[in-house]
Amino acid sequence: MAFILRRPFAVAATLRQALPKQPQPVFARAFHNTPLKQHPNFFTPKTPTVASANNVLRFRTTFRRSYQQSAYNPVAQGDLRQRLMYGAGIFGATLLGINFIFNRETREDGGMPDFERRYLNDTFMHTGLGIGIIGVAARALHMNGWSFRLMAANPWLVLGVGLVGSIGTMYGTRATHPDNYVQKYGLWTAFNLCQAALLSPLFFYHPAILARAGLYTAGMMGSIAFVGATAKQEKYLYLGGPLLAGVAIVALSGLAPMVIPATAARTLMWSENIWLYGGLAVFGGFTLYDVQKVLHHARLAERGLMPKDAVNESISLELDFINIFVRMVQILAMQQSRRK
Repeated sequence: MAFILRRPFAVAATLRQALPKQPQPVFARAFHNTPLKQHPNFFTPKTPTVASANNVLRFRTTFRRSYQQSAYNPVAQGDLRQRLMYGAGIFGATLLGINFIFNRETREDGGMPDFERRYLNDTFMHTGLGIGIIGVAARALHMNGWSFRLMAANPWLVLGVGLVGSIGTMYGTRATHPDNYVQKYGLWTAFNLCQAALLSPLFFYHPAILARAGLYTAGMMGSIAFVGATAKQEKYLYLGGPLLAGVAIVALSGLAPMVIPATAARTLMWSENIWLYGGLAVFGGFTLYDVQKVLHHARLAERGLMPKDAVNESISLELDFINIFVRMVQILAMQQSRRK
């Protein structure tokens, strides 16, 4: 009834287009001048013919096209080349904007030295490998029914066990010397598996949402990492203290739904916004800080003041990626639910 009130002549127009056109004067003369007795079956229903069935099918198709299709989106309905060009344009504009705002002062040593570049590339390689392990393991656990059991468990128990497992394996990895390869990579793999076990319920979301969230996260972190790698030496290392305070506020806002009653809707809304958008800002700042910290550690390792350990450096970037990705997934899911 709502669509009829909005467009009262849509059904009539569709019927007029679907029915075969007849000459109006001939029909009027035949109806007024011809006796009714020559048409004994004028008021009796007739069996549907092929033409009438085609008209009904044409009406249904027109109705579905008029009222049930979504708005045209040239990006979603275009080919793969258009989508790639659109994504590359967004990434390039974001990169130029962030570089123009935060990276006006370039390095004073003539660019990145070769040892810093090698150490940074090694760190990024371990970060990508760790994220790949988390994604594959989370998918396998979800397919085996682990996500259902995890969602049905006590949230405080899941939080406690998850924190103990993640923090324990993380500090164990950091405390292991890089020369002890077996123990180092074993603890690092255990850390990634703990993250996969906690993130496996994300696969309840639509794969398109996960893919878009991953693309946005990679674009955001890639542009910020570029700024951190090309900026002046130790320019953003002062952000460590403020970012720790910010992550504490974000963590408390994430735990608010477990403490605040459901009747305090406005308070819960503010805490959710802090957790989502404040978390994006905080962990974006952590990405900038961690990249500059990797370069600082590379200089210290070159002087022999500390060992090179790309595994430890990759853990920080993995945590940044995970926190940004989770928030991107939730934001995209909320936007999709509002469109319905």
